[in-house]
Amino acid sequence: MNMLEIWGRIKDILAPRLCVVCGNRLDFVEHSVCSHCLHELPYTYYHQNPYENPLAKLFWKRIDIEKATSLFFYYPKAEYAQIIYDLKYHFQPDIGYDMGRFAAEWIGRHHFFDDIDAIIPVPLTKERIRKRGYNQSEFIAEGISSVCAIPVWTDCVERITFNESQTRLHREKRFDNVEHAFRIKENFRETHCNYFLEDGSRKIHVLLVDDVITTGATIISLASAISHVGNCKFSVFSLGYTRE
Repeated sequence: MNMLEIWGRIKDILAPRLCVVCGNRLDFVEHSVCSHCLHELPYTYYHQNPYENPLAKLFWKRIDIEKATSLFFYYPKAEYAQIIYDLKYHFQPDIGYDMGRFAAEWIGRHHFFDDIDAIIPVPLTKERIRKRGYNQSEFIAEGISSVCAIPVWTDCVERITFNESQTRLHREKRFDNVEHAFRIKENFRETHCNYFLEDGSRKIHVLLVDDVITTGATIISLASAISHVGNCKFSVFSLGYTRE
């Protein structure tokens, strides 16, 4: 046992880490969610058929979609919803990072992330960042990146509007709410110019990452904004998927 492992065990004794789902003490090798609760998650298994599943179909004929998957089905009143609640509202960004790593290790076995050029997490407005303290989708993206070594681009798109929470809106209103929510930053192409071919002969494969997807309206709006920059195709990942 090395010094880092010893120090980690000491910290667990002094300040025990608890599973965000069941509240039981985490083992040294467990992160945010215990092994039992991870085993019991209502997984979508969409990564086994990433090109044609209910999530991917949300984006057909709307964006240049390649493939899509979510880790688990999200039900607001289920005990596993605590993963999302604590990540977004209880100042626990490490949950996003840990779950991103877990997803990359598990889903990655099926080569879902193999051909991705870059990851773009769904941006939040500056006001929302100040209130929450961080963008939860960025931590999910960084967790994936730590396993797959895919660059995370957080400097190319900004969110300029956030009228009201999507969770309280009907399907049609959700699309209206985010129709012009994102703006490309002026230096996007210059910053990542090595990915863009002048003749447009190759599509950049961008993975869009969000915490929870319901109608796909936010993802569609973000992808539409990015498409104005260059020849891009998109894949989608989220922790949760809410089936309407």
